[in-house]
Amino acid sequence: MILQALAEYYARKPKADEALDGLSPIGMEENGIGFAIVLDDEGRVVNIADLRTTDGKKMRARPLIVPMSCDRTGKHAWETSFLLWDYPRYVLGVLGEKDEPEMAEKRISTFRKTLSDAFPDPSVDTGVLAVHRFYENFAANIATLKADPLWSELAASTFGVSFRLRDATDLVCQSAAVRHRARELFEQDELAPRGQCLISGEEGRLQVLHPATPVPGAKATAKILSFNEPAYESYGKRGRQGENAPVGKTAAFAYTTALNHLLRAGSKQKLRVGEDTVVFWASRDTPLEADFSAYFDFDERASDDPDAGVKAIRALYASVKEGVRPVLDDETCFFVLRLAPNSARIAVRFWLTGTVPQMAQRIVRHFDDLAIVHGDKDPPFLSLRTLLRAVATQSKDENIPPNLGGELMRAILLGLPYPETLFQNALRRIRQERDVGYARAALLKACLNRKPDPNEKEMTVSLDKENTNPGYRLGRLFAVLERVQEEANPGLNATIRDRYYGAFSATPAAVFATLMRLKNHHLAKLENAGRRANLEKLIGEIVAGLPPTLPTHLSLADQGRFAIGYYHQRMDSGTYKSTVKENDNG
Repeated sequence: MILQALAEYYARKPKADEALDGLSPIGMEENGIGFAIVLDDEGRVVNIADLRTTDGKKMRARPLIVPMSCDRTGKHAWETSFLLWDYPRYVLGVLGEKDEPEMAEKRISTFRKTLSDAFPDPSVDTGVLAVHRFYENFAANIATLKADPLWSELAASTFGVSFRLRDATDLVCQSAAVRHRARELFEQDELAPRGQCLISGEEGRLQVLHPATPVPGAKATAKILSFNEPAYESYGKRGRQGENAPVGKTAAFAYTTALNHLLRAGSKQKLRVGEDTVVFWASRDTPLEADFSAYFDFDERASDDPDAGVKAIRALYASVKEGVRPVLDDETCFFVLRLAPNSARIAVRFWLTGTVPQMAQRIVRHFDDLAIVHGDKDPPFLSLRTLLRAVATQSKDENIPPNLGGELMRAILLGLPYPETLFQNALRRIRQERDVGYARAALLKACLNRKPDPNEKEMTVSLDKENTNPGYRLGRLFAVLERVQEEANPGLNATIRDRYYGAFSATPAAVFATLMRLKNHHLAKLENAGRRANLEKLIGEIVAGLPPTLPTHLSLADQGRFAIGYYHQRMDSGTYKSTVKENDNG
């Protein structure tokens, strides 16, 4: 199903010769080219063209559509080269630190043989003929190249190198003749076994070694489908890898090209979630493809457009309310694939499918579940990264529990209860840091409401004075007691929260009497009689709703309600309302 959906995505997308952002046509691929050797029609070197792009202080290869590369590992790697582009050691015989001198000539010979095998008659294309002539007079041309100011950078580079004719804009390997020949070579693989393709159902040549589809953090040769150990091979298929999971050559090209397109640098259809990468696409064009990442991967402090995520989410809410796209698009399937880096084979963490409306409505529900009262300067919506940082030690990305991000996204997209570890880690961070905060309170509320207790009220967005749950009431009480202390001792560096939050939220009966005695002491310090009376009244109202016997221990769920009650009461303006006029009148 995964490979079939990727192959169908390739089939519906425009190709590189039809659109600037199209996918590679058969026989071609997108790869990084750093330099082009500019030639005249006679194959003489004009200069070296720098094709690199800048990314901050780093230089990166330019992604261009070139003939397909292939796996090249082991002692005999030098026996394989790419068509009309490769790395400096193959195109120009540049030697590495550990290379033997004779390797230069061997690699150049391989590169020339690949060219001559593909084009026995180089005169069919002006550019191919120029490259052919370049190698006929290689000694003179390499001398000219070494005199070029860019030679040292090219020789030290790990980027691809190709050829370009003077006054041309495209590389030689991008000409119509080369593209046509690259497709012919791809389809004319007589050594590939024949069989029925699992994806298309058609009979034809099978792909023996599938192209690499590496995710960030994996080796460059990592694949989503490979058989490198006998344990993974079907009975009797050893040494015939293409027959273990028979996929036709064209179908294999389609799914790998589609996946690499989704994984490419700058792709708007991928997300990094911890060490894993999530890619997503639909069965046909839909706004959800373009906006999906904005629902999760926005950060008001770092984004170039701080409002991009907020705008996308508000537009999604509007589509749900008004019944327009993407919610109206009920026949389009949406796919989400989470991949984890590995050595030889990429691990599939999850594969989720559903219709566009289903996905849209579940995302809206996620933000509804998170909705909680917050400060004016707080963001209206919380990104996935913000939520995960809220449960990580020191709020650092590297301390986010492994796999938690992926499991949280899975719960969101399937409408399942949030991971239990998310709730527990939020409580742990609150106890250790004595700080509830917007993100943690929102997480606790969402987790509790996704696992409803028929005996308990649903957690509300703001203060719920009618909620009689002991944990929630005690949290409210603790917030008021802390406020009394703050007003009695202005400028206080530490409050009862620093000393008693952990104990009162877990074993309230043990410290209740102590806190009430401290409350009396702090109230006596208040000079404003009206304010003192209002606080005493508020405390009385909260305590009146508590059971006659306080619980000796609060369950984890009630500890979460305690934190929400504390947060709600702290955010309630009535807790801090000035009573100067009341006092003056009294």
